[in-house]
Amino acid sequence: MSRVFSDVVIVGGGVVGCSAAFHLSQPRGARVIVVEKGSLASGMTKRSGALIHTSFTHAPEARLALASLRYFQDWKEIVGGSCGFTQTGCAIVTGNETAAAKLREQIAALWKIGSHTRVISLEQLRELAPGARVDDLTLAAYEAEAGYADPVETTRTLAARAKERGVAFKTGTLVKGIRVNMGRVSGVDTTTGEIDALTVVVIAGAWTDRLLKPLGVEIGIQNTRAQVVFFERPAELKAGHAAFIDGATGAHFRPHTFGLTMGGLNTPQGEEKDPDHFDEHVAPEFVADVRQRIAARLPALAQARYIRGHAGIYDTSPDARPVISRVPGIEGLIVAAGFSGEGFALAPAVGACVAEMITDGAARSVDLRPLQLNRFSKNDTVTG
Repeated sequence: MSRVFSDVVIVGGGVVGCSAAFHLSQPRGARVIVVEKGSLASGMTKRSGALIHTSFTHAPEARLALASLRYFQDWKEIVGGSCGFTQTGCAIVTGNETAAAKLREQIAALWKIGSHTRVISLEQLRELAPGARVDDLTLAAYEAEAGYADPVETTRTLAARAKERGVAFKTGTLVKGIRVNMGRVSGVDTTTGEIDALTVVVIAGAWTDRLLKPLGVEIGIQNTRAQVVFFERPAELKAGHAAFIDGATGAHFRPHTFGLTMGGLNTPQGEEKDPDHFDEHVAPEFVADVRQRIAARLPALAQARYIRGHAGIYDTSPDARPVISRVPGIEGLIVAAGFSGEGFALAPAVGACVAEMITDGAARSVDLRPLQLNRFSKNDTVTG
């Protein structure tokens, strides 16, 4: 068994972990090691729906999304290579007056922080999304800059640039535990040896609480199974279509490469205890249900041929907001988790904020105080 030293250990080689590594690799002089139990992006990142938008209901998440959007738009210049960003526009629609009032408030708040999402008329929606049914809607908003990217390529390009700058990656390596000595992190124990470190960043998604619990810390993450499906678009939609976050049907969908449309439910159902052992297959009933919901908005997809699908695990905090925080009571321990399936859209900015927490003492890109871990705390271990 080997023993090495690093300034920072990042636990998790998904898109958020590799984003943190990329930002830490910029001329700062820190020695950084990313530890991943599989290959990079092999966990929930590769199963991401990869929808990029800024229309979040919570201001800190919206700010993270807005900052991240600029990365996706200028990926080649900022990171290098391609993340596969494709701008499609995204319609956010609702079918009742109560939800419409909330959406108006949300869009007004988004405008204040710089998002270009705007309320539009149903006639304007018809023009932006030809063939869409709108007669059941009460309100629509539209974000022209929204789109999607390739989650695996996004992660690989972040990792490649970080590696060029000196970050080490230990894939196929499981972190068995985090070592703490006298209230301070001292490193991690892995299946290939010990790593001594001054800072440990846990960005392990559904596996996060498993690593924190032995330290007397728990976020209370619920692991939820989420399915996505891909349909072949008919000829009349060959050129693509806008993405939709559809509050009336309860589904979201977007165009995908190779003439496909990807879709899923807005609220995944079913708790999963073990992210290492879950059914990755999509149920036929789910395929039929999502197709029906999508076709209620885009009737041309009513007979769309199902091509493939998969399931993944969303890590959801008790209030469904991310945790991006130092762990109070344990110096040098930082956690970023609980993204509820939205981690991909936020990843560039989250990585920047984590790097700032380590090198500058606090996040500067976005105010993360509302996302601190101690908002859940009821015991001495995680208060302060």
